[in-house]
Amino acid sequence: MIAHELGHSTVDPFGVRRLFTVVDRSSARPWLEIGNAWSRRHYDGPFHLAPLPQRSPAISLVFVQSRNGNTAADSPADLGGGPTDKYLIYQGLSRVAADGVMAGAATVGQSVFFTVTHPELIALRQELGLPRHPAQIVISEHGNVDLAARVFNAPEVPVFVVAGAQCLEAKAAAVRHRPWIELVPIEGDLCGAIARLRRDFGLSRISAVGGRTVATRLVDAGLVQDLYLTTSAIDAGEPDTPWYVGDRSPGYDLIVRKKEATPDAPIVFEHFSLRA
Repeated sequence: MIAHELGHSTVDPFGVRRLFTVVDRSSARPWLEIGNAWSRRHYDGPFHLAPLPQRSPAISLVFVQSRNGNTAADSPADLGGGPTDKYLIYQGLSRVAADGVMAGAATVGQSVFFTVTHPELIALRQELGLPRHPAQIVISEHGNVDLAARVFNAPEVPVFVVAGAQCLEAKAAAVRHRPWIELVPIEGDLCGAIARLRRDFGLSRISAVGGRTVATRLVDAGLVQDLYLTTSAIDAGEPDTPWYVGDRSPGYDLIVRKKEATPDAPIVFEHFSLRA
């Protein structure tokens, strides 16, 4: 183990602090529980994954918000999640069992590459029998993606572009000689393209990391099972930027609530199950 105990707190080279459980209602439903000794100690128990739907992938949303409910910022770090959210949740447990990580075109910057970064969670992913890196999934209606970005340029990692008609027209020629990039057409609605990710390419679990427009489309299409939401202890971010921006606020049930074991601006993590 790379962590060691110091009194009652855990000192971790990545700055990850332990969470402790405030509410646990997980026993009311069937879950797939995952974890290793390090993750169970820092997360205060197993991490819960929803059962797979019949046809589509299981999709979870992952957001960090400021204390006043904002999710948009120049950098996600500005929202105050800190290393515990970054390494344990966002780049960790929320995607350690995922076959792919999904984001909208506007979320994919030049240096973005979606993977698991903490050594203990890299080890857990290996124990789960999954490839080192999850597949990269980008949703783009209009083709406003830069194929020079890092996410598109790791040939050993498959990339799926869930593409609207304009994106297909704009990018088909450019990806023709990149066999690791697959264009998945959006024909009619988003549901068919998402179902194809599982049916044709074997992506059974997807971690969707934003932005708010993509998250709302997925929720409104009934494709999301879980929301993993971290709330920081600071007011920050662009005003009036909640994670859901649609007309029908989704119903959801709290599964667990956990709080960071630190007296200095602790984060709160909540796992919600979304109602169909």
